[in-house]
Amino acid sequence: MPTADLADRWPPLDLDEWRETRDTLHLWTQIVGKLKVELAPFQNHLWHTGLTLTARGLTTGPLPAGHDVLQAEFDFLDHNLTLTTGRGGRKVVPLYPRTVSRFYDDVMGCLVALGTPVAINPLPQELPVAIPFDQDTTHQSYDADAVGRWWRILQSTAQVMEEHRRWFTGKTSPVLFYWGSFDLAIARYSGVPCDPPRGGGYLFRVAECETNWAAGFWPGSGAAEYSAFYAYGYPQPAGIERAVVQPAQSFWSTEMREFLLPYEEIRHLPDPDAAVRAFLQSTYEAVADLGGWDRERLELAEIPTPR
Repeated sequence: MPTADLADRWPPLDLDEWRETRDTLHLWTQIVGKLKVELAPFQNHLWHTGLTLTARGLTTGPLPAGHDVLQAEFDFLDHNLTLTTGRGGRKVVPLYPRTVSRFYDDVMGCLVALGTPVAINPLPQELPVAIPFDQDTTHQSYDADAVGRWWRILQSTAQVMEEHRRWFTGKTSPVLFYWGSFDLAIARYSGVPCDPPRGGGYLFRVAECETNWAAGFWPGSGAAEYSAFYAYGYPQPAGIERAVVQPAQSFWSTEMREFLLPYEEIRHLPDPDAAVRAFLQSTYEAVADLGGWDRERLELAEIPTPR
């Protein structure tokens, strides 16, 4: 059984218990994430659109807003969204149960009051049913305890991801929270260009233009209605579905065409961090080896130590 410290680091997250909150928070993060779409300078693979982690939540980081700077930051400990400017402006939007349309109005109103109005596309992305933010009175749940547990999982996952990425010398993404799909992810690139998926649209044309391995954590959606870690390679290397990866709880999902590691399967292990590291490393090795990556060029033999 895990110790109390591990149970806090990897807390329970039953999707059925917080599904309505997850759906509402997903849309709230999309509203904030779209500020980056409008204001942040472009970065390859759309890295400029992702939110980054802080000690307390998620942030846009400083964004150019005319002759000022705007930053939006979720705090999942005190449960606020704070909007600040480089000229000292500050507005706080408390996080509590209310409709997406009300939250959207509150955020947009604060931006106007700060002198940094931003017009965003009000249509949510990457959802099967997309209700415009300003018209969505359906989603209105916020369970602060569940959000706090989800946030602790993101923190723990990010720490393992940062440790795992330190010896890879090729191009790699930051650890980013993608508000469109509501997942925390990281990607590595081989340096070999590839054709993006046919009919994938702008997102895939820009994001999937180079051979890559990607992995992340998300709290359940689509064919996997449970919290899980995932990993895949693009383009999918031949034979990847037969690769043996670690830990033993992980498996290849034929439907999703990626490896999955159910979160609930690892949080009870003596060392969940080691299980997540093994999943990241073994899936990367499977993708890189079957995809013919030049691993000698892309990996450090040892981590340099400061003197």
